[in-house]
Amino acid sequence: MDRHGPFQTYDDTSDAATCAPRLAALRAELARRGLDGFVVPHSDQHMGEYLPAHAERLAWLTAFTGSAGSAVVLKDKAAIFVDGRYTLQVRNQTDTTLFEPRDLVAEGPQGWIPGNLSRGAKLGYDPWLHTAHGVAHLKAACDKAGGVLVAVESNPIDAVWPDQPAPPSAPAIPHVFNLSGEESHAKRLRLAEGLKRVGADAAVITLADSVCWLLNMRGADVPHTPFALAFAILHNDGGADLFLDPAKRTPELMAHLGNAVRVHDPAQFTAALDAMTGKSVWVDPATAAAAIFDRLTRAGAKIRPGSDPCQLPKACKNSLEIEGMRKAHIRDGAALARFLHWFDTNAPGGALTEIQVAETLEDFRRATGVLSDVSFDTISGAGPNGAIVHYRVTRSTNRAVRPGEMFLLDSGAQYPDGTTDVTRTLMVGQPTPEMKDRFTRVLKGHIALATARFPDGTIGMQLDSFARRPLWQAGLDYDHGTGHGVGSYLSVHEGPQNISKRPVMQKLMPGMVCSNEPGFYKAGAFGIRIENLVVVTQPEDLGGERPMMGFETITLAPIDLTLVEPDLLTAEEKDWLNRYHARVLGTIGHLVEEDTRAWLTQATRSI
Repeated sequence: MDRHGPFQTYDDTSDAATCAPRLAALRAELARRGLDGFVVPHSDQHMGEYLPAHAERLAWLTAFTGSAGSAVVLKDKAAIFVDGRYTLQVRNQTDTTLFEPRDLVAEGPQGWIPGNLSRGAKLGYDPWLHTAHGVAHLKAACDKAGGVLVAVESNPIDAVWPDQPAPPSAPAIPHVFNLSGEESHAKRLRLAEGLKRVGADAAVITLADSVCWLLNMRGADVPHTPFALAFAILHNDGGADLFLDPAKRTPELMAHLGNAVRVHDPAQFTAALDAMTGKSVWVDPATAAAAIFDRLTRAGAKIRPGSDPCQLPKACKNSLEIEGMRKAHIRDGAALARFLHWFDTNAPGGALTEIQVAETLEDFRRATGVLSDVSFDTISGAGPNGAIVHYRVTRSTNRAVRPGEMFLLDSGAQYPDGTTDVTRTLMVGQPTPEMKDRFTRVLKGHIALATARFPDGTIGMQLDSFARRPLWQAGLDYDHGTGHGVGSYLSVHEGPQNISKRPVMQKLMPGMVCSNEPGFYKAGAFGIRIENLVVVTQPEDLGGERPMMGFETITLAPIDLTLVEPDLLTAEEKDWLNRYHARVLGTIGHLVEEDTRAWLTQATRSI
């Protein structure tokens, strides 16, 4: 296939050799400002996971390009904090003689600061890049060390980043009713009633996915995620103020927003906060920048801390959104089938590379004619690279696909009617008994979660062990969550729900879309992950004492039977796999060409 303007590039965006001069420049700037240290989070003003280029300050400083992390720079030492997905990646990317890798979850900056910040030292932070909750943790850590936490007026990294990109200005577009399933005015009135019930005059909306969902608009300000970056204030009469760059406004968008949405320049946002004197204002301390709380407090507003009011209704997809997700996954499944046929035909020859695989999959998706973008940088990991949980292939790491090795492929697509995210582990040649054992245990965990039944009130943490039990029985585990929320043509990662060891107290509710992705990783050898997206179903009467919910699997792609050890599967597990494969063939078989259909028939055979 010809390639025309790929959504994903594979150039090396990090270079550990840049760490020393950039760290020295930052320390000099901190000394000029009278600061003894600075906290560098991976975030922007909207606390997004995926950032516009100008906000990639952590990557610029440390060369680490993961989607989560933080760093603390002091006069004589520095640390970088990452979670279990990035323990290998951070050591490959950053200069670990300058930035000591630490555990983001078990320790984090708040655990490291007390033992490393000198008494009386001033530790700076940018209040637009930390939540109110985050600042409270940093302040407690500084107090414990005997230091002082200091908010900066401007970010010192911006002062020493000579070629920092400009903020994005892509046009924002309407997300029309036949895709959203609910008009913006209906959403605003519904949420406004909730504000009235708690006595709030307004809610400050800061998360990009919340603003886009509430106002039924999309954009292209963030890689692979259709966000228009903006702030909004929702009032309890259903009206709203939107703070959006004029460059992003189009006549179509302005007509779509209507008169009840007043549009202002972003520079006016702080003035709007300052004008909240005496008002009762709902703000989320877990997601809104600390600077917003500072402005409201100084203005004399009555702050009502509460969860972002858009997050839960956004997560519970309406029937039209769910139908759009199903259609997107059928389309995506056909593209995946064509790709998997191509891979199975060409991989044994040993001539493919990780980049070629990722590019070809993107081409098959582009051939659908409705692909907006990939939903994240494709994880295309051959052999030992598959053991790097969130591996990102570059020109320098690009590895050949070799016979006798596993290949881990985690990818997704953004279509206007739905977002996809799917992982398949593929065998090139014959697997070893160890490979089959580990793969089948991951599959058993995947099936256990896919077939779970649970009552109202169940949280994801209660189901997480379903997916881990087959691995635990062999003394194995994986260091990432089992499932995350997925947006409707929004972020491939969304809350408030998830399925993991973390005690996230949001119960699973009908219409939520989650991933089901247990895995196993043997460092230096191979990685395994099997991921489908599932929809939480409506409660149904199973003949017991109370109604039960479950999951509807909507991803449609064959699971590599070469890696399955049938003797490890129960009769019920074999039946699930056979029924799933029959549904894959029956749903997408007629959408692909004859040669691909013949391959798919064999790939989905009963065991």
